[in-house]
Amino acid sequence: MSLPIIFCIDDDAQVLRALTRDLRSRYRNDYRILSTTLVKEALDSLLELKNKNSSVALFLTDQRMPEMEGVAFLEKAMKIFPEAKRVLLTAYADTRAAIEAINAVQLDYYLIKPWDPPEEKLFPVLDGMLDDWQQMYKPAFSGIRIVGHQYSEESYNLKDFLAGNLVPYLWLDIRSNEDGTKLLNLNGLSQNDLPVVFFEDGSFIVRPKITELATRAGLTPEIRFDMYDVVIIGAGPAGLAAGVYGASEGLKTLLIERRAPGGQAGTSSRIENYLGFPVGISGAELTHRGTTQATRLGTEIVSPVEVTGILNNNGYKTVLLENGTAINTRSVIITTGVNYRRLEQKGVPELTGAGIYYGAAMTEAAACKDQDVYIVGGGNSAGQAAMYLSKFASHVYVVIRKESLESTMSAYLIEQLHSTGNVSILPQSEIIEARGSERLEGLLIKKFTDGSELKVNAGALYVFIGAKPFTDWIALDILKDSKGFLETGNTVRQHPSFTKIWKQGRDPYLLETSCPGIFAAGDVRSGAMNRVASAVGEGSMAISFVHQYLAEVK
Repeated sequence: MSLPIIFCIDDDAQVLRALTRDLRSRYRNDYRILSTTLVKEALDSLLELKNKNSSVALFLTDQRMPEMEGVAFLEKAMKIFPEAKRVLLTAYADTRAAIEAINAVQLDYYLIKPWDPPEEKLFPVLDGMLDDWQQMYKPAFSGIRIVGHQYSEESYNLKDFLAGNLVPYLWLDIRSNEDGTKLLNLNGLSQNDLPVVFFEDGSFIVRPKITELATRAGLTPEIRFDMYDVVIIGAGPAGLAAGVYGASEGLKTLLIERRAPGGQAGTSSRIENYLGFPVGISGAELTHRGTTQATRLGTEIVSPVEVTGILNNNGYKTVLLENGTAINTRSVIITTGVNYRRLEQKGVPELTGAGIYYGAAMTEAAACKDQDVYIVGGGNSAGQAAMYLSKFASHVYVVIRKESLESTMSAYLIEQLHSTGNVSILPQSEIIEARGSERLEGLLIKKFTDGSELKVNAGALYVFIGAKPFTDWIALDILKDSKGFLETGNTVRQHPSFTKIWKQGRDPYLLETSCPGIFAAGDVRSGAMNRVASAVGEGSMAISFVHQYLAEVK
């Protein structure tokens, strides 16, 4: 965290050097002392400091300067840092101007030159003002800041990406946060430029793409090797487990993630049935531990980068990335998981990101305060989200098509939902329309029992339905089931096209696809159990099969 600043300006370089020397002798351990002889340079510096989210504790400025009088400078400076204390340096002849400035710029004090000795004439005055300033001072956030509209899909995507990658940021809603408006005005920006991302060095990007943001946040390391032993595609629980075991067993391991590590599990507010965590663990914390462990053991993690295809070159594999990079590897593990299926009902696509979200979207939970929130879905992810959102929302309604949750949700979650006063289940129902202009305002719900329709006000809608595997990008001769999940092991052997495709003198390994040396683990695999623990088990087990495959092709 950077120190607060004492900012000095005087056109007389000799006087400024003496003032800076005295200030540093007294305050150098608690404040940064910045100084300049030029008013324009000072104002430019203040804008840069504001963009960096620095804090100015005190302005100490000369009154008589050729570019601009000290009082005029303070008028401009207080618009950028209104909380800073203001001290004017004057000659005896300028005391009238200083007295008038007490009202004009809320001047805190004026000092008559010279101030020698500073122990008597300077430090006691500044000590008192800085003590007063410290009483109200709250250390400024140091890091990335996003200025945007709360109900903007672009803003939501930026927040969701940073949160998913565990990058701290400060959100400034343009409608409710004055600091966001000030940043726009100071930099000559308008609301048409939103969202704007400000970085710690004071620079900013208008409406950045995720790839731009990732690069500036330091999330896209270089590919180190010309050839890897195993490339893992997808950094959910299965991919992270494969990364841990692959690197720990001496394999050159690369893990590629198209968005953020953790997968669907990474967005969960609390996982309570994972072995070894008696009070549960959040998906974000589990992801953080997994990525830290994999990285420490030697796995390279590249994110956000999307894989567009895999080529088979005489037994070796080439993984193609969207940016044109080609990565050579001896084996591949596909752990891309699943996406939630999209609702196509009237109004839903238009309001996605503006009150309608897919998955937990914990970044938006605080915006649900004192509002009615609806959740579509009856699985564990929906239940965990309902429990988390119940801490913020006035009431949470879980909309399901079935009569009850018993066949789709763990018993412990069902019990928690029933015992939470502001959570209700709406069985045998579905959303048929979403309503709102700039953001979600209401829903139309149809009941299957009698066909009646219910209009309700809604602050947010979270969707947790279906499981569509992320496999559309996969070509080669990799067999999929009717829903797009990857066939592996015995199911490959039972496929009608098996003998046409499989030309090895052995059966496929348990987690091997119809393409030798390409494996699948976790939710993307046909017949997977859809639990975090099973995904972790499959990811680690896949590495065992990789070893067996690599032993064949040496």
